[in-house]
Amino acid sequence: MLNLKDLNRAIEQIVREKNLEAEAVLGAIESAIAAAYRREYGKKGEIVKAKINLKTGEMKFWQVKTVVDENTVRMKEEEKEGKTPTPKVVGAPTEEELLPVYNPDRHIFLEEAKKNKTDAALGDELEFPLEEQDDFGRIASQAAKQVILQRLREVERESIKKEYQGKEGGIVSGIVQRIERGNIYVDLGRVMGIMFYNESIPGEHYRMNERLRFYLLAVQEESRLPGLILSRSHPQFVSGLFELEVPEIHEGLVEIKGVAREPGSRTKIAVHSTVPEIDPVGSLVGQRGTRVMAVTNELGNEKIDVISWSEDSEKFIAASLSPAKARAVEILPRREAIVLVPEDQLSLAIGRGGQNVRLAAKLTGWKIDVRSQSRPDVVQEGGVAGKEEGEKNKDSEVIAEVENNPES
Repeated sequence: MLNLKDLNRAIEQIVREKNLEAEAVLGAIESAIAAAYRREYGKKGEIVKAKINLKTGEMKFWQVKTVVDENTVRMKEEEKEGKTPTPKVVGAPTEEELLPVYNPDRHIFLEEAKKNKTDAALGDELEFPLEEQDDFGRIASQAAKQVILQRLREVERESIKKEYQGKEGGIVSGIVQRIERGNIYVDLGRVMGIMFYNESIPGEHYRMNERLRFYLLAVQEESRLPGLILSRSHPQFVSGLFELEVPEIHEGLVEIKGVAREPGSRTKIAVHSTVPEIDPVGSLVGQRGTRVMAVTNELGNEKIDVISWSEDSEKFIAASLSPAKARAVEILPRREAIVLVPEDQLSLAIGRGGQNVRLAAKLTGWKIDVRSQSRPDVVQEGGVAGKEEGEKNKDSEVIAEVENNPES
């Protein structure tokens, strides 16, 4: 007879510490006791199950057998009377070889099964009561302990996976726990997240026990427990931060149409309003710039240009060069455009090292050639930028990084 008080206390502690369902924890314990029973009193091939009555403390055991016939299992050669074993031939297995080998400890033939259950059918699982036992040897108890730990890890793994699987592409908050070889390990509560070096914001410094927000790239399932792959340099991180700050986005009144980003330096984000009365740019900026400043502070004072998206390519391209004011946009074949700006705004339109025009090209998907309105025939140094072709997919890089970091 089990000590119910101790058992319930143990279940409550695990539920509280691991944030698991009580039924799942009890199921893990029952699986462990069944494994111990089989090791002490049963046979290796048997399928044994156990059930604990939490009201009385009694344990019941039963053996499970699957209903089969000659067409769903194959007999061992030594069990086939009057048959000489056929020599094995190297090659693909035959259809018969793919069938499971008959095991009397876990299989029961249909004819015999119908003696116990008249409506038994192939594939059914029949249960046969076993003698009740509550005295297990040391080896069996050790096996039970290992099964409990393994089952609890599996339950916890599935619970974490279920919790975070639908949150990929969202924002999570965690505390920096440690930094190793440039990789940031983040405590997210029930699970550990990792931000690889190439997913951090260039020039950003991280401190132990610092709470930060991260973009959830993926849920890693290959490790002992699911690990979360995080990023702060991903363009969609900016989108996620604005969704948290701007109710109009959450309500579907304002849409984010595109993001072009050079992490740690500058971001351009294109927005559109689904309701004519709402100013999409004003919604993201907020009163006195409070909303955009909240995002900027989270990104380490990264500059953010909020652009009004338009179906009109000329208008969109002109707006994308903000804060510079474009005077004219000439659309050319193959998604190329020449943009004319005042002479005094030329350097602003191009940006330091061509950054402004480069981000504008990424945001719009057009090749943009910025020129002075007074010198339209002169190609400016750093004034031409196109949407980068053959750009590597960041998520693919992260997956490759994960494979090289099994510790995560």
